[in-house]
Amino acid sequence: MNKHTRTFKLQLAKRYLEDETVSFRDLASQEGVDAAALGYWVKLVRHHGDQAFSFPYTSYSPAFKLKVLHYITDKNYSIREASAYFHLPDPCIVRRWLRKWEKRGRDAFDSNEMRALTMTPKPPNQPKKLEDMTPEELRAHAAYLEMENAYLKKLRALVQEESSPNRSKRK
Repeated sequence: MNKHTRTFKLQLAKRYLEDETVSFRDLASQEGVDAAALGYWVKLVRHHGDQAFSFPYTSYSPAFKLKVLHYITDKNYSIREASAYFHLPDPCIVRRWLRKWEKRGRDAFDSNEMRALTMTPKPPNQPKKLEDMTPEELRAHAAYLEMENAYLKKLRALVQEESSPNRSKRK
């Protein structure tokens, strides 16, 4: 969940752009926001205007990710500048892509790996046959069954007590 609304971010960024006498830090401290976040909001507004905080994408193709990283490595954009230029909601997204790319290179965004892994179904937990149990396992099993039986008896008694009409006590 975002801490600040889209309109608040847009108004604050426009206020900074219109007032040349105020600095990021001063305006950020006046409004109680992080100066770096305010700087990013201003970059978004410079590149995308009123649509700065309406982010159109939720998932990005490997080609798009490589294009963003190309701007950072070859054109010397900062992570914040590149993410603002490409209209990404948070620079942390690009930072993750960059780390992944530095670790594994071009194969980092291979579409086969990006596919969601399916969980293999576990076989149902089948209890051992009584003949296959050791004497200690048999004792533990018997103790478990006794506890289960006692629990069910108490539960049955409570249900009967609640369902029977309340008896008035004699004086």
